[in-house]
Amino acid sequence: MYLEQLETPVPVVDLDRLAHNLDRMAAYATLHGLRLRPHVKTHKSPRIAAEQLRLGAVGLTCATLREAEVMSEVCTDILVAYPPVGAARLERLAMLPAGVRVAVAADDAHALDALSVAARLGHRTIDVMVEADLGMHRVGVTSPEKAVAIARQIDRASSLRFAGLQFYPGHIRAKVSEQDAALAQLGRDIAQYVDALRDAGLPPAIVSGGSTPAAWRMHEVAGVNEVRPGTYVYNDRTTAQIGACDWEDCALTVLATVVSVSVKGQAVVDAGTKALGREPLRAEGDGYGALLDHPEVIVSRMSEEHGILDLSRSAWRPRLGDQVRIVPNHVCIVVHLFDEIIGVRGHAVETRWPVAARGRASNRELDTVPQGPRAV
Repeated sequence: MYLEQLETPVPVVDLDRLAHNLDRMAAYATLHGLRLRPHVKTHKSPRIAAEQLRLGAVGLTCATLREAEVMSEVCTDILVAYPPVGAARLERLAMLPAGVRVAVAADDAHALDALSVAARLGHRTIDVMVEADLGMHRVGVTSPEKAVAIARQIDRASSLRFAGLQFYPGHIRAKVSEQDAALAQLGRDIAQYVDALRDAGLPPAIVSGGSTPAAWRMHEVAGVNEVRPGTYVYNDRTTAQIGACDWEDCALTVLATVVSVSVKGQAVVDAGTKALGREPLRAEGDGYGALLDHPEVIVSRMSEEHGILDLSRSAWRPRLGDQVRIVPNHVCIVVHLFDEIIGVRGHAVETRWPVAARGRASNRELDTVPQGPRAV
């Protein structure tokens, strides 16, 4: 089968670019002595996770329990980097396979009480990373003193184990070459937390940072010994814009078909919000994606099933029925919108794999969903 035979819109991955991206991050981590614990939120695929592990990753990072359950098929060391709050989430966490080392991130002492109970009921010990807010202002303790208090509570709980300190530098969104000041401040902040924990007799064995935009310079931040990037496997328009990858490193594109050219200066494709998401780039007017072969052509507007290509900055003019490959602004959202990924080399379809960890339902819940017409 060839690209021209695929029904669109559909996500396609250039297998050579994917392999290059996986190798590049693995080599970077090895070169700088960093533990690589990639986040699966981007690919949601045991197939790619297994390759990351083969290339040296120490384990995987997940955001949802669905991701953790699926990835436990290929990995025995999983970090759920999300607040362990809620009875249903805790039950699923405790019920992960016994042979899997489970770690979570926490920033609240009250959450630890319920987590400890869940761990005991699950007959397991759960490792806990203290989450620190170092600039993202989303989750995480806001002072070294609070980090010490939580670490002490973890250390006292018989079913929990203090595993280290983690942070998410998602606030660092500047071009890679312009991150010096932000990384220097990050290093100073981390030192305060690490020193406080060490003075309390609880030195963090792991200091873990995420984020593809800042990952390539984490070796410059003293104390950090683990990285948790996710987007790097496929990359996207945002990653390319900040210099964390080249345009040619964007492995995943949404293959779409031109369905209308009737309005002058534009073309309409069959990829709208349900194929590309609606995450803006940086400034208003930057659009929601750009064509791989014509990056000057952006998806300027969308409805659910329609994407409007702005042709005003290009001499290229598509014809009705032409296929285009769109580099999305945020690839993680796009992957979550589809059931299956198509792997290609050139124009040839070589393989395909399911987006196995999308959604929220557990395998047990999926097994009870009615089948056939009655499910409608």
